[in-house]
Amino acid sequence: MTTALPAPPRALIIATLLASVAFGLLAMTICLPSMPGWAAQFGATQGEVQLSFSAFVVAYGGAQIFYGPLSDRHGRRRLLLLGYALAAAGSLACALALGLTWLIAARALQGLGAAAGMVIGRAMVQDYFSGAERPRIMAYTGMVLGLCPPSATLIGGQLHEHLGWRVNFGVMLVLALALLVLTWRVLPVTPPRAGLSTHWLREMGDAYRALARKRVFLGYALILAMCTGSFYVFLAGAPLVLASYGVGPGRIGWFIMAVPLSYIAGNFTVSRLLSVTSEARLALAGQVCACLGTALVLTLALAGLHAPLALALPLTLLGFGHGLLMPSTLAGTLGVIPALAGSAVAASGLGQQLIGAVGGWAVGLVHHRHAAPMAVMMLACMSVSLVTQLLLSRWRAST
Repeated sequence: MTTALPAPPRALIIATLLASVAFGLLAMTICLPSMPGWAAQFGATQGEVQLSFSAFVVAYGGAQIFYGPLSDRHGRRRLLLLGYALAAAGSLACALALGLTWLIAARALQGLGAAAGMVIGRAMVQDYFSGAERPRIMAYTGMVLGLCPPSATLIGGQLHEHLGWRVNFGVMLVLALALLVLTWRVLPVTPPRAGLSTHWLREMGDAYRALARKRVFLGYALILAMCTGSFYVFLAGAPLVLASYGVGPGRIGWFIMAVPLSYIAGNFTVSRLLSVTSEARLALAGQVCACLGTALVLTLALAGLHAPLALALPLTLLGFGHGLLMPSTLAGTLGVIPALAGSAVAASGLGQQLIGAVGGWAVGLVHHRHAAPMAVMMLACMSVSLVTQLLLSRWRAST
């Protein structure tokens, strides 16, 4: 007779899920302080170096489309284990890369695996928690994601300066293996969905076609994509601008943290103001704040004020604005067709990562002697987002 093993502590399950969601963003950003030096090391242009960022983002976004439906059909834990195995292999390949082409391919593999944590981790929150506990765990998720970029860039910059850039990928290898073990030992098994007769590709295609026919969904998705595009331009471009201002890898994270921390403040503000105002008004206020922040960076750069704080301080408005508008936008994508909420998350997530990848790549095509070129790209993204927000208000009123 066998004795059943005791269930793992609930706090450990929550911590594992939060780490699963955070892993991809950590992998994306931990090497950002090292990227300005890769052009000289690999004998490449900065535009070619930026492809390593875009390769990760494209794989990270594209894979999300498949992880959701496959985890529904085959069980979430086994897909999550596969994702961590791929991420570990990609991280090892990055650490051993002898050339830029190798590094770009390895980053794509790393992103392919890391996508599992973002999609399946959030799906598992829906699986394991209900009632008031579910939004509480989701709130924890938002705060963790907000802290990831500044924490990763700070740690990555320090490791780069003291031990070299390859150690950052060694850290991600260790984290991937640790999460693989935790997932195996801690997370409950979710059985495959029963009674499936339609091929998963056909089922997925039907869902995405239904969403594509809803212009309100497309509006929400475009806003998410443009906001992500502006943020990824910042993530890819800020280290280059800050390096031109004399900021070393070890200090870059201190300035990058301005945007994610103000994003957390924006989310907190939404939670407090929803009782006295509407989500639509908060979202519009967020759009205006984000546009003002990027416009101010551009104005200061063109005026000749080329200093780290002239970049970081105005962009607190961008982060705060994103914090005001993202909660209602994310909720809006899910509410258009509630039965297709999972597909909506995957489709909008793909749009976010593809636009983000284009933004990260485009950063390498312009100079970064000051912040103006980067600010123009960010302002272009946010201008499209603002116009879409105004149109969306009309579309919602007509339905």
